[in-house]
Amino acid sequence: MDVDYPRCAGLDVHKDTVVACVRIVEGRQVQQEVRTFRTTTKELLRLSDWLAELGCTHVAMESTGVFWKPVWHVLEDSFELVLANAGAIRNLPGRKTDVNDAMWIADLLAHGLIRGSFVPSRPVQELRDLTRTRTQLVREISRHTQRIQKTLEDANLKLTGLITDVLGVTGRAILDALIAGETDLDALAGLRRRGIKASHEELVEALRGSVRDHHRFLLQVHLRQIDTLQQAVRDLEGRMETLLEPFRPQVDLLTTIPGVSVTTARVVLAEIGFDMAQFASAGHLVSWVGLCPRSDESAGKRRSNRLRPGNTWLKSALVQAAWAASRKKDSALRAQYLRLKSRRGPKKAVVAVAASMLTAAYFMLQRSLPYTDLGPSHLDTRDPQKTAQRLVRRLRDLGFEVELRHAA
Repeated sequence: MDVDYPRCAGLDVHKDTVVACVRIVEGRQVQQEVRTFRTTTKELLRLSDWLAELGCTHVAMESTGVFWKPVWHVLEDSFELVLANAGAIRNLPGRKTDVNDAMWIADLLAHGLIRGSFVPSRPVQELRDLTRTRTQLVREISRHTQRIQKTLEDANLKLTGLITDVLGVTGRAILDALIAGETDLDALAGLRRRGIKASHEELVEALRGSVRDHHRFLLQVHLRQIDTLQQAVRDLEGRMETLLEPFRPQVDLLTTIPGVSVTTARVVLAEIGFDMAQFASAGHLVSWVGLCPRSDESAGKRRSNRLRPGNTWLKSALVQAAWAASRKKDSALRAQYLRLKSRRGPKKAVVAVAASMLTAAYFMLQRSLPYTDLGPSHLDTRDPQKTAQRLVRRLRDLGFEVELRHAA
């Protein structure tokens, strides 16, 4: 096989050590030298100096957890780095050691057999850390909210059945009053704000329970945690606004897509970056996120149509936005959802809508153009003949004979 990089190195990265194999090709001679370094900054700088002394131009490493990141940061200014998916460069079963793994990575890199993973720029990495942390904190707020509902049920307070948001204005006022020791049911129900459909009498009956000091203590603990988490979310959002200030046009572009909020737009930019040249096409991006069926075929038969694994952070955000887009009236996304829902079910339909939204985002960021809704009749007018055949088949299934003629 042809050698693309005569002087390269493969790194087997672990938590405490990095095993490096330098592969040098001179004529028909292949030399390999292996050394082991610690993952401290001093040792990683020593690794960089050693690679430079041997004239390495390209270095490849596995994406092992988060342990590859410090190594990447130290070496990125001196070498052409390639981050490999561990599942894509797995060696054949057999004798496996750290040294063999490093030599295997170096051999693959020398022959150009490693397809590098997408590694965003430093600002995008920082934004990604913020958006992912915000998602985790919001999930933790939801967990504490569920624990509050569990505590209310234990006290036989049916508040969650009458109030949609137990942490809303009315719910929070009632919870604070319960923690303060208020036992008058009329006074508690009197905290009801406008917009609550439940009547005063219904709230009184729902609040008739057995609240003990134990319940008040638990409610206070959970509310305190929720307040702290909500403040942390606000701090993260403020930091994200500062980082995204130079990229405000991209955020505004993405929010023109139905169902995409500012929060979703931040997640999209944090996960895929601002430069769409990183992805060969919109299809590659959709596949990278995991919004398309996996390739699982044998003997001409499709064995599975399950979604392929991908970026779970972006996938979940887009699917959530797709549910909102599917409810927007007179839109192409809603028409696509309804068209697929009848044949494939709501879950597969909403994934298809999410894929369409990501495809639109790809071209919008690539061309700096806002979203243009094609309208609910776009799918019908794109191929009138196909639409007519589908409707004819439907009518024949219902027992009608149909003859098509062009209108005058």
